[in-house]
Amino acid sequence: MKNEITLQTRRHFLRTTVLGSALSWTIPGFLANTFSALQSQAEGSSTQITTGKDGTILVVLQMAGGNDGINTVVPYSSDYYRQARPRIGLPADKILKVTDQIGFHPAMTGFKDLYDSGNLSVVQGVGYPNPNRSHFRSTEIWQTASDSETFEKYGWIGRYFDNACAGSDPAVGVAIEQQLPQSFFSHSAKGVCMTNPQDYRFQPGDHPRPGQTDMVEASYEKLNDIGMTPSDENSGGSIGMLASAMPMTGGRAVDFIERTALDAQVSSDEIRTIAARTQNQAQYPASQLGNSLKLVSKLIGGGLPTRIYYVSQGGYDTHTNQLASQQRLLGDLGDSMKAFVEDLKAQGNMQRVLVMTFSEFGRRVTENANGGTDHGAAAPIFIVGNKVKAGLLGAYPSLAPQDLFEGDIKYNVDFRSVYASVLENWLQTKSAPILGRQFTPLPIV
Repeated sequence: MKNEITLQTRRHFLRTTVLGSALSWTIPGFLANTFSALQSQAEGSSTQITTGKDGTILVVLQMAGGNDGINTVVPYSSDYYRQARPRIGLPADKILKVTDQIGFHPAMTGFKDLYDSGNLSVVQGVGYPNPNRSHFRSTEIWQTASDSETFEKYGWIGRYFDNACAGSDPAVGVAIEQQLPQSFFSHSAKGVCMTNPQDYRFQPGDHPRPGQTDMVEASYEKLNDIGMTPSDENSGGSIGMLASAMPMTGGRAVDFIERTALDAQVSSDEIRTIAARTQNQAQYPASQLGNSLKLVSKLIGGGLPTRIYYVSQGGYDTHTNQLASQQRLLGDLGDSMKAFVEDLKAQGNMQRVLVMTFSEFGRRVTENANGGTDHGAAAPIFIVGNKVKAGLLGAYPSLAPQDLFEGDIKYNVDFRSVYASVLENWLQTKSAPILGRQFTPLPIV
């Protein structure tokens, strides 16, 4: 009877505070987005534990919207390029030349500096078989590392957490976003979201009553005294696009909420303290991406035990007036990344960090009537780090009309080979259990 009364009391408390939002308070985004998810015990092996001062770190940077790779790494000497893009083709004398055939977009001075200093690898023509031109579906394919005809429950990073990070702090994965990317979906409770460490805590609503702050904080802390079971982790979607929820895996909702409240309280205090330890030592662009990387640098410098960070930059869906939009975006990308590298080098942490970019697809070879490009297929991936094998990897896809598939360049490298390289050669774990089968790793690091 006592246990039954206790359970009913707990349910009433949760219904009137968390689920009912009766106190008109907000809680961290990663907690608010996870009430429908449930946790099962992680099934993994080769557990990796990091203290925050050792171990390698991966930063995944999503260029959301479908970046035009052809005007990013530009085949400026190609006649096919000039014929396909009479208006948006970039002048050869403005290209930041890498070889006598290709070079970077003129705005990418930051990337060119990284390339020249040996900190940038360009993987050319990355895609997958039977490409999908839907933002939603193609993003899902990249996030879950699935075949184009297969729908996966968990993300590729989430499966890494399940296989290699059992027992790790929830902050083993951090997304600088409002919600978790689908790639973080996992069987285990791993990954948190934030946009600002000072907001990553319980906050009052617009009109808090006197004493409400102490009451609500104390209520959540009270949950920490209750016996808890592991929880499923944050539902969410691909950045700015998907909003699908994590699958229900069994267990009691009350246990999940209690467990997540504990994680929120512990991680909130820890992350705010860690972010305050380090001052940035580079000048970042005053942009969303610049601010995101600036925060990641502070968390790395402060010693947060995170293996994977996730940031995004949107706006790459350039159907119209592409020249101005892409110039702004790629300039921001290059400048933000250069500042990030300078910051980490000043900390002495750059040797621990690898950055990998991706976009859900490239664009068509031929420009459209609106001064832009439509959804395509393959595009380059950029790898940044102190230990990368700098330079160009793979061949630039042919732009010859007879070599195209439905107006798109054909991929040379399966994106999952890039993932396999990162998993095996950087994160030091077997890739086949995570990716579902063995893909040939590339010589990236």
